Amino acid sequence: MTTQFEKYDSWRWRLFESLSFPTRILNPDGTIVAVNNVFLERSGESDADVVGCTCREVNRRHFPNYRFPCDKGNECPLHRAVTQKKGQSVLLQINQDEEEMHWEERVFSPILSEDGTVDFVIESIRDVSEVKRLEKLYVDMRELIDNVVQSSVSAIIAANRKGEIILANEAAEELFGYTANEIRQVNIEDFYPPGVARDIMKMLRDENLGRRGKLPITQMEIVTKLGEIIPVEMTAAIIYEEGAEFATAGIFNDLREKLEVEQKLLESRVKIGQAEKMASLGRLAAGVAHEINNPLTSILMYGSIMREKMDQEHPLRQSLDYVIEDAERCKDIVKSLLAYSRQSSPTKEVFPFNEIVTESLRLLHDQRLFRHVEIVQDLVGIEVLIRADKNQICQVVINLIMNAVDAMDERGTLTLATSISADRKTARLEVTDTGSGIEMDDVSKIFDPFFTTKETGKGTGLGLSMAYGVLEENQGQIFVGKTGPGGTTFVMELPVVTLSNEILFDSIG
Repeated sequence: MTTQFEKYDSWRWRLFESLSFPTRILNPDGTIVAVNNVFLERSGESDADVVGCTCREVNRRHFPNYRFPCDKGNECPLHRAVTQKKGQSVLLQINQDEEEMHWEERVFSPILSEDGTVDFVIESIRDVSEVKRLEKLYVDMRELIDNVVQSSVSAIIAANRKGEIILANEAAEELFGYTANEIRQVNIEDFYPPGVARDIMKMLRDENLGRRGKLPITQMEIVTKLGEIIPVEMTAAIIYEEGAEFATAGIFNDLREKLEVEQKLLESRVKIGQAEKMASLGRLAAGVAHEINNPLTSILMYGSIMREKMDQEHPLRQSLDYVIEDAERCKDIVKSLLAYSRQSSPTKEVFPFNEIVTESLRLLHDQRLFRHVEIVQDLVGIEVLIRADKNQICQVVINLIMNAVDAMDERGTLTLATSISADRKTARLEVTDTGSGIEMDDVSKIFDPFFTTKETGKGTGLGLSMAYGVLEENQGQIFVGKTGPGGTTFVMELPVVTLSNEILFDSIG
């Protein structure tokens, strides 16, 4: 068929027909001058159906329910191409049915005459539905990933090769203490103690630690905005682009709560083990004490009778004195064993907490021990009431005081300080000496029965284990607060009796 467009050279016509996408040639007024075979194949029409019609008529015929830009005056891309004499494009989203979405990109390219006027406009129609579906899938995937990252309870951070933050979720902002704007101004190295960031990169590149570019779950420390050191569990990965390192990503989980729970669990297990050990040894101690007590009583009684009848100059008099002295020492050990096994029933009463300090010091009759010891009393200034066996608690305090004096070789400063916890539920006594401290290896063993650091013959090793049992029996606890070359502090805690709360609060108020 011969058209007015054939006034152009035949090679131009062949070029037009060889285009792989539907193409129409329009007059400036929108009349279709020619269409290529691809357009006819796609539309299912013939030349006669479309040539001579306007582009608007054909558009409405193919998509009757769609409003094209040509219906909106100056928004028509053909009109813009003619008036501006420059190529124009438009993206059309056409619903072919309820399920399928059709996208077309139409490009309008003006063909100018020698005097610069527009002779024709070539309209190229490209189906970009698959591209748009992939774009939407990509956008949806990005949104899903962003939602997953942002909703994660784990802190997630990504940084480029310069260490600049390119991604940080809300959990990371909360963990590291930065706002959304601040965290992107921080270099990744500032999130770790000095040198740690480089060590992480070395581990990521070390294939012996796992897959290349992958860091297995590792425990380490991070640094917050305020300089706080926080233990975390971390895993990291290198992000590659065409085989080259592009960025790094890390996932962090705060370990503070987990470690605190583990520590409490460990302490509970230790206490349970200690209690079981105490119970078993208590029963053993009671049995041994009763078995020894009877022959020991006989030794002391007959030894005393013999000494009364023996002359002062008798050659065996001194040996007998040694026998009686050692028997007395055995008697004291038996007494300690019975006290340790707590064969007597405790008598609990309500009394002011400060009295355990004043009463214990009053009961220490041997003032010679304190000749070179300065005693400092730092007692809480309000009345704090506790319920406990007063005699047992005073015996524990006396034991702590005597141990402190021994630790200072009877020379130094002994401080007894009482206080109450912030929640007003626990009364606290600290006994502090200025001795040489306890060896760190011995701290975990000092409450074990029969463990002592004193010289042979100067201690049974039952004092502190008995104190542990007494405090436990009175719903309290005893432990080493601190120790070192400058001295040791033993801490004793007892619950404030509920009955005294009204009195306590009135005293504070």
